[in-house]
Amino acid sequence: MMIDTIADMLTRIRNANQRLHKSVKMPSSKMKVRIAEILKKEGYVEDFKVSGDIKKDLTLTLKYKGKTKVISGLKRISKPGLRVYVTVEEVPQVLNGMGIAIISTNQGIMTDKAAKKAHLGGEVIAYVW
Repeated sequence: MMIDTIADMLTRIRNANQRLHKSVKMPSSKMKVRIAEILKKEGYVEDFKVSGDIKKDLTLTLKYKGKTKVISGLKRISKPGLRVYVTVEEVPQVLNGMGIAIISTNQGIMTDKAAKKAHLGGEVIAYVW
């Protein structure tokens, strides 16, 4: 049984990215789909697709510029054993704005910039750069 599905998702993306795979497949959930939407909107992945009826799978198509990886790094911040919450004033900036922080707020999962704009704090899920 998997305890931290988001960490598993990030690890699968990191491993596939390291090996320059075209796509990566994983079990789907609403939270993973929302994170995939953010990654696509921010330009870190080309596309994503949810397939299957009973047991749904999420397939991410990774993005590269030639042989250069678009995703340089992924880091899980808030873990099941140590949750990390921030107020709107404490919302982190990843690599001085070159990366994104994915934050779970009471209005949904969003980037650090969107959370600041909406004046919301929440749980810091991950950093992507």
